Formats: sequence, structure tokens, C-alpha cells
Amino acid sequence: MINVLVQGSTSHDRIRSLCLMVGALLFLGLAGCSTNPVTGEQNFVMFGEDTELEIGRTNHPKIIAEYGRYDDEVLQAYVQSVGEKLANKSHRDDLVYRFTVLDSPVINAMALPGGYVYITRGLMAYLNSEAELAAVLGHEIGHVTARHGVRQQSAAQAANLGYTLGAILFPSLRGAGSQNLFNILGGALLSGYGREHELESDRLGAEYLARTGYDPQAMIEVISVLKDQQTFAEAQAKKQGQDYQGYHGLFSSHPDNDTRLQQVVGEAEKYTGAGNGKIYRERYFQKVDGLTFGDSEEQGIRSDNHFYHLSMRFSVDFPVGWHINNKPSSLQAVAQGGKALIEMGASDINRKLTPREFIQQRLKIDDLRSGQSIKPHGLNGYTGITSHQNKLLRVGVVFLRDQAFIFLATTENSADFSRYDADFLASINSIHSLRDDEIALAREQQLDIVTVSREDSYAKWARTSRISNSPLEQLRLLNGDYPSGDLKSGQKAKRVR
Repeated sequence: MINVLVQGSTSHDRIRSLCLMVGALLFLGLAGCSTNPVTGEQNFVMFGEDTELEIGRTNHPKIIAEYGRYDDEVLQAYVQSVGEKLANKSHRDDLVYRFTVLDSPVINAMALPGGYVYITRGLMAYLNSEAELAAVLGHEIGHVTARHGVRQQSAAQAANLGYTLGAILFPSLRGAGSQNLFNILGGALLSGYGREHELESDRLGAEYLARTGYDPQAMIEVISVLKDQQTFAEAQAKKQGQDYQGYHGLFSSHPDNDTRLQQVVGEAEKYTGAGNGKIYRERYFQKVDGLTFGDSEEQGIRSDNHFYHLSMRFSVDFPVGWHINNKPSSLQAVAQGGKALIEMGASDINRKLTPREFIQQRLKIDDLRSGQSIKPHGLNGYTGITSHQNKLLRVGVVFLRDQAFIFLATTENSADFSRYDADFLASINSIHSLRDDEIALAREQQLDIVTVSREDSYAKWARTSRISNSPLEQLRLLNGDYPSGDLKSGQKAKRVR
């Protein structure tokens, strides 16, 4: 019966059957079916609207704490105004929507249940019109209006609750085989929901664009921007031996994804009228002129194999050709192919310890081999080798003012450790207090909107760019000319200063 439910019935039949099955089990009224605000159809949900709104309120501060809110109130107000125009034409215009620009170079956008919508400054840097911004926000509003978050969470909990309650009422269901069947059911529903939800959000976003006066084809333009980013990021990740994890909404396993997307966006044309189809490229460029690009000063700046942190007043170098990941609580340098890794973090020094004692007492490592005191740029430090999970690990601690900078370095295969250990030691010994001549390098980069002259080209801009990671490709990505386009005289374009 479950196999038939998963494989042989329609999505509507599956939802109806799930509602009946779980509704019968949850006789205390913990779950039920509600009317979808968008389609008018019945959807299985385990949360009322009050709980949905509470989910958003509770998790909004967590999102801000994780990513940070971008400190530009003019830009925040602009994004809020664009989002509100779309939300006012949506299927749930009674909600109070909050649109927030997150202070992150990551290319992403997301929505919480209840009307909390986010876009990173990293994604905004690569958009090229207000219509494209509206397309991203409209897509995320679609997730809110169609209640995708609570529907997907309900499906996951239903599969687990269905098994738990069923096992109580029917002991024969307590075996591992029955648990696997429920897992298959839940997984199939969630997998289907994921693909269909994203396409539905594209359709709703295009509709809201058209109703608001924007060109709904901007949804296609955003897809193009993000697919170019995916192609570039996949190539970069491959160099590091890592998998690429991109923006959640636009890449599906459906082979006919592009065709279906064209269809749902095309349906929005019926909502367009005289004077509609606006793009507002110039207005968008005015708003993002000066937008922080890449790392912020607060997070620290990567440049080639160097890293500079203005507020913490330090600099450190990693091996040439390694990729530096600037994570919220640490720096990570990865060799090509992922064959070696250096991770560096900082921690307050609370007791008057030597670096060696810090390793023993704070890091709880008392079996260092080949231990030695070091003096990188006159600072006090200590380093040695230990083992962790059957792998050799180089540990280093260097004191700078009231901070202990902690280095952990290892290799994918222990046989390669001696090959990379000189690089590990060089990085540990490179840390130093930020010099006066490095202060300018520790300043963040910003978008600079310029009118292209006849002498300009991406190759010329790339030669003098501070972008450390593939500047030629990045400049083309910023302006929608990836992989091989070039600048056109007289156009407005984004470069990085």
C-alpha cells in the first residue's frame, strides 16, 4: 500500500491520503489539512498560522546573529521598498514582510515562515537591475505565500509521527522494515516537495513581478546569473577537492527544468499591462554603488595568499595557490585537490601561560612530538606534532597581544604530511602585527559604477584589481558577461575599487 502511495498516485492523492492517515493517528488534533492561500487546495500542515509566524519571529534573530545585518540603512530601505511592492500584490498581503540585506559575501537568499525575507550583499553585487532584485525577492515571497516551509516541515514530522503512533497502536509496525518504509515515504514526499516548491516559487515570483510592473523575464535573467555563478564556483571547488553548495532555489535534477521554468514565467505575461515590463538598471546601479564586495573589514580581507584583519590588527600568509575560506570563527586554507588543510582561530588569553602551557591546558594536548619554541616576527609561540583520528596533526600557538592564535594543520593522507609540513610551519611563522604599509590592504573592496571608455576592457581592469580570486572571471560575472564577454564603450559597468 505504501509503495502504491509513493509511486503510483498523484501528488493530490498522496497529500489526501497522508492527511487521512495522519489525521486518524493524531486524534488529539495535532495536525490537519488547511487551505493553501495560493492554490485554494487542501495541504497537510501541522502548524497553524500563529505558529508559523512564531517560527519566523523566533528564528529571525538567529539569522541576523549568524550572518550580520549589512550596515547601510539607505540600501536596507531600498530593498524593503522593492519587497513591499511585491508583497502587496501577493496572495498573503495581510502579513507584515521584513526584507533584510545580510552582511555576507555568500551568494544566497532565503525566507522564513511568516514574512521574513533575506538577501545577501554577495548576491546583490552580481545582480544588474532592480527587476532582478525583485525577481529574487519575489521568489522568496512565493515560499512564504505558499507556506512551503511549514508544509515541508509538516511532511517530515508526519512520516516520523506516523510511524511512532502506528507502532504504539500496531506492534507489528515496530520492526526495522516498517521504519524504512516510513522513511521512504517521508523522503519521497520531501524530495518531490523540494522540486515542485522551487518551481512554484518561480511562478509566483514572476506573477508578482508582472503585477507590480516589472518585466517577469527578469526571473530568467536571475537564473542565468546564478547558473554562471554555479559554473564558476564548481570549477573553483573542484580545485579544492570539495563539493559546491550553491543558492538553494534554482537548480533541479529535472532534465526539463529550463523548459518548465520558461513556461511558468511565460504564464505571468497575462498580468502585464501598458507601461509594465520595467527593468530599472540605472536606478539599481545607483543604489549598489559603493556596496562592499567580498570580505568586509570586520570579517578580515583575503588577498592572494595573504589575510589582513584591521580591527584585530594582524596579518598572516598561507601557501601560494591555496584557497582561503573566511569562516565566522576561523580561517581555513585548502591545498589544491583538498590534499592538505590549515585552520587558524583566535582565543583570549586569560591566564599567564606560555604558548606550550596553553597547548597543554587549553587545547588539552599533552603528547606533542618534535616540540619547539618559535619566534615569528618577535612573537612568542610553540609548535609540535600530535595525532588525531589516525592522522598526523601540526599544532601551533602564537601569542599576539591578548590573543592566542591557534593553528591546526593536517593532510588527507598521512603519507603526504612531510611533504606539506614545511608549508604548515611557514604559515605559523608568518603571523605578525599589522604593519602601517598593510593598512590599505586591510580595507574592504567596494563596487564602483563607471561609464566604460574605449580603452577599458576586463583584462585591463583585472591587471590592477584587488580581487584575489580569478579577477578576470569575477569582473565578467559582476556584469553578466561570463565567461567570455567584454565591455562595451558607453555602458555603465561594475568594477571593484
